[in-house]
Amino acid sequence: MKLGCVFLFSVCWCGLPATPPPALKVAGRPVELSLTAISAHTVRITVAPLDLYRTPQPVVEDPVLVPRLWPAPTLRLRSVLPAETVRVGGMEVTVNPETLSLRLARGNGSDFQEIGINPNDGSVSFRIGTELLFGLGEGGPQLDRHGLYAGNDLNGSPHDSMVFIDHLRVPLLIGGSGWAIFAHTPVGTFDLRGTEGRFRATESQPALPLDLFVMVADEPAALMTEYAGLTGFPSLPPLWALGYQQSHRVLLSEERMLAIARKLRDDKLPCDVLIYLGTGFAPLGWNLAHGSFEFNPAIFPNPRSDLEKLKSQNFRVVLHTMNPPARLFGHAGDPPSPDRDPNEAAVYWAQHQGVEKLGIDGWWPDGRVDSRRVQLYWDGPRADYPDQRPYTLFQDGFPGMQHYGNFIWSGDVHSDWDTLRMHIPVAINTGLSGLPYWGSDIGGFWMTKELTGELFVRWFQFGAFCPLFRSHGRPSQTRLPWGWNTGEIGPPEMESAPAFAVEPDPAELHNPDVEPICREYLELRYRMLPYIYSAARETHETGVPMMRALWLYYSDDPLAAARGDEYLWGRDILVAPVVEKGATSRTLYLPRGTWYDFWTGARVEGGREIARPVDLRTMPLYVRAGAVIPTGPVKQFTSEKVDGPLKLSIYPGSDGAFTIYDDDGTSFQFEKGEYAKIRGAWKDSTRELTLSLEKGSKLLPATPRAIEAQMIGGGTRQLRFDGKPLTVHF
Repeated sequence: MKLGCVFLFSVCWCGLPATPPPALKVAGRPVELSLTAISAHTVRITVAPLDLYRTPQPVVEDPVLVPRLWPAPTLRLRSVLPAETVRVGGMEVTVNPETLSLRLARGNGSDFQEIGINPNDGSVSFRIGTELLFGLGEGGPQLDRHGLYAGNDLNGSPHDSMVFIDHLRVPLLIGGSGWAIFAHTPVGTFDLRGTEGRFRATESQPALPLDLFVMVADEPAALMTEYAGLTGFPSLPPLWALGYQQSHRVLLSEERMLAIARKLRDDKLPCDVLIYLGTGFAPLGWNLAHGSFEFNPAIFPNPRSDLEKLKSQNFRVVLHTMNPPARLFGHAGDPPSPDRDPNEAAVYWAQHQGVEKLGIDGWWPDGRVDSRRVQLYWDGPRADYPDQRPYTLFQDGFPGMQHYGNFIWSGDVHSDWDTLRMHIPVAINTGLSGLPYWGSDIGGFWMTKELTGELFVRWFQFGAFCPLFRSHGRPSQTRLPWGWNTGEIGPPEMESAPAFAVEPDPAELHNPDVEPICREYLELRYRMLPYIYSAARETHETGVPMMRALWLYYSDDPLAAARGDEYLWGRDILVAPVVEKGATSRTLYLPRGTWYDFWTGARVEGGREIARPVDLRTMPLYVRAGAVIPTGPVKQFTSEKVDGPLKLSIYPGSDGAFTIYDDDGTSFQFEKGEYAKIRGAWKDSTRELTLSLEKGSKLLPATPRAIEAQMIGGGTRQLRFDGKPLTVHF
């Protein structure tokens, strides 16, 4: 074995110059193959063509990778030499220039991957066998990506995007045994139809330079952190973005727009965000047309006054935009050029500013999305309001966009049971692909004959356990929590609808059960905000998504790892959405250990499949033993001041540790240490709960905090936590 850099020279033998070894060539061009240790868990493999001066063509800097000073390569090869084994970070890599193959092993010498580079076309082969495969963003009906043939540019996907949600591809492939390959360049296609996978450039892309990052870790969650280190850790969203978001497609009048807001408050239906579609996709939206930043006088006759009325009820407002400049360039904070080119980011952003200053809290840029547009909606708000966290809602995007304060929704999908069912594995894979703040149009978008109050309720329950909790679709009336009991379909919305679209059965519009169930899950979402916000902070720090594959923690359990119809919400809560019409029972798998039925408190042993009886009100939720779940009082909006202690629900049966995170919910002051982190531990053998304040954090506000600690099946303790270590026994 040779360690460190390898330098190649021509040598002399018997006074005569040696025959130089053949040049390394790919796709007919001389190349340099380099290996770079990014960390102990990540190696960068780059194949760069050489120019006439034998200088390697650099990989183009782009927004996908976080700007950094990259380490120098450990190995650089330009000639066909004998095979060589080098240590790269924590891995051992054997390079065979003759076959253009690389064998990668963990530090203990155990192989985990073998990569081949085709010298003719630059395509890449890699070993996949029969192990589980995850990632690659949205698209496809399965959790396991075996059998998939699709590109990160969407080419080659056979799936109906309205059912299988095939909008956003990420070229990150994860192997169930603990490895991952991120294909940074070129844009290409994955073929996973055999036991050997293949990645090749699309026909419109040159094969070189080839830039791959290969990762390996003993703990699956560590792969998420490695990937986030490359492409950017997810931004921490404002707290209000984790509340309920009521979207509006058709707005008939100012009166109706304001009446919906009032009813949300009057009916005690918690909500933080009101989202308004623009005119164009809908006949009457907030603006005049696609690309317009002028308020529609039929809906907002006095924009400042109308928005003040919404703000007085503590709503945040998000507006839809379309038709960005075709060649967007520059940055929002740049000074505009004298000729004010409409393609300049600064010129385009100036159109937003006139609207934004009236009190707009976020944007929904629809349609074509590229890196420039994503960055615009991060840089623009940050330039105007430096201490406010931006909010943006996208359908499409690129790997690395998680760093720019955005949420993702799954697009204009069908309102049917198959589509709801497919959303679960898509959500899991999107999170594993480094895009954690994901959700869908609750109820689906395109109405079908299957759209009923029951489908809406089941989708609403699922949405309550997604990072983006947002209702939207056609007909707009049926996306309101009370919309299934009005007897009316609402404004006609069949314009530009596909042939399969049909309005709901009028008999379905007299369902009194929908609104109370929606209220129950809204209140549950808001009670769980301390747990949810703490999970979001963990996502920001580690890259581990909020919606988590069971594989992340139970990779050694093949039944758990392959489960694509359930997931973990944060670390401790297992969610099993009901996705069958008329269901009276939900079959689900509980991983090893002891679990508790969230609704009944019943203790259940895991490591097996169970059948949980359900009615329309019930979506199965289970909490693992050793968990301590923080909850708060019900709020009507996230910033509401409500009396009541922080409640800690302790689920005994195992030791556990937890973190409760809090800050002001809106600013970037947390980056300066203005946050609270309460570290907790549960020792099951002694029934002992300990709390302490993490060093460097502080109580917010700086007063003792009332805490009610309850052990499930046991007693309750009333505590006052002042930041000093505290221990309580049960």
